[in-house]
Amino acid sequence: MSKLSGFPELLPAERNVELYVLDHLRRVFELHGFANVETRAVEPLETLLSKGEIDKEVYTLRRLQATDEESDAGDTLALHYDLTVPIARYVVENANALEFPFRRYQIQKVWRGERPQQGRFREFTQADIDIVGRDTLPFHADVEIAQVMGEALAGLPVPHLTLQISNRKVLEGFYLGLGVADPVAVMRIVDKLDKVPADAVKKMLTDAGLSDDQAHACLALADIRATDTSFVEQVRALGVTHDVLETGLDELASVVGACRPVDGVTVTADLRIARGLDYYTGTVFETRMAGYESLGSICSGGRYDQLAADNRNTYPGTGISLGISRLLVPLLADGLTSDRSVPSAVLIALVDEESRATSTDVAQRLRARGIPTEVAHKAAKFGQQIKQAERRGIPYVWFPPAAGTDGQHSVRDIRSGEQRDADPDSWLPPTTDLTPQIKEPTS
Repeated sequence: MSKLSGFPELLPAERNVELYVLDHLRRVFELHGFANVETRAVEPLETLLSKGEIDKEVYTLRRLQATDEESDAGDTLALHYDLTVPIARYVVENANALEFPFRRYQIQKVWRGERPQQGRFREFTQADIDIVGRDTLPFHADVEIAQVMGEALAGLPVPHLTLQISNRKVLEGFYLGLGVADPVAVMRIVDKLDKVPADAVKKMLTDAGLSDDQAHACLALADIRATDTSFVEQVRALGVTHDVLETGLDELASVVGACRPVDGVTVTADLRIARGLDYYTGTVFETRMAGYESLGSICSGGRYDQLAADNRNTYPGTGISLGISRLLVPLLADGLTSDRSVPSAVLIALVDEESRATSTDVAQRLRARGIPTEVAHKAAKFGQQIKQAERRGIPYVWFPPAAGTDGQHSVRDIRSGEQRDADPDSWLPPTTDLTPQIKEPTS
């Protein structure tokens, strides 16, 4: 049977890399006080379609034995294509039981019916963090989201990342200052600059009704980027003024200026970033990975002041989403892996089937102290049992004494060949041997 395109499945050693990433993200998010939630996999189709032009990307659900009446009922369910729309619904439905600002992280599968290609899948895993307020949300939440995700990204076993930050108020205010009648339409066009040459984007702008001077100014703004707040003066040097522009510049400078330097991540203001979805209202984020720029953004998000609301309240929020599958699957294909395919740090050798209970007892004593351990599946020659451990990456083989003797236990590090006496109630391997370790691709 051939593989299903767009539905990645990982081998055990690759899955260990993914688990390492998930555990790291959970630790960072929880250290910053984000609570974990999991929303249902399905939403009403009309809810999903109300949040952007994604109708061709949604998988709908239909029971195999559904009647014609059910099919025409107008209450079609669909698999969620991101985690932002579900959390908006979740907040509204549970507002009376939540404390605001509500800080949540969510790591789940999502589904999109798009054409599979590098970094794009039909089923994939995302990790989101959001801070949601009731009626108001202070701007410092935008700053915190950038800081937390920057810290999370810094601990990942991946190439250098660039966290690009912009603000839609900067773009909107600049376009309004130019006299542009429809700033949102211009944002959508400028947002294509990563995929379309600048000359083609300029033609799109003039075709949309902008003058040559206006189109040139829009491209000049999009060329501005800086790793500090110097972008503010670069924008002002373009000679455009508007109150919304000044508000956006102040907000963007606050975010960029507050992000602490971290290894492996560069934070930069990048004024070509607009994000295509209309619900973003201020700060926006995108992230590129060195050497894998063709993937596009692997971590995106922003501020959304009107995404969630009920008859009494509005729930503004700010958040960012990391595409775990988009990030990892290309790296795994290029050789990123772990040093073993199993969690076991120790294989207990089996002298013969009659002594299996003895080997199992030793395994339990090691497990009781947090050492992942398994017993050999059959009583082969010790050399064969050592090779079994080696094939699976298990670093230690434990040899119990022969049954009916007072002999000493011993343990062998099969990487070095060193073997020494050991007590199952006190022996400990180095901490790095307790869990699978990441192996970088060899050049």
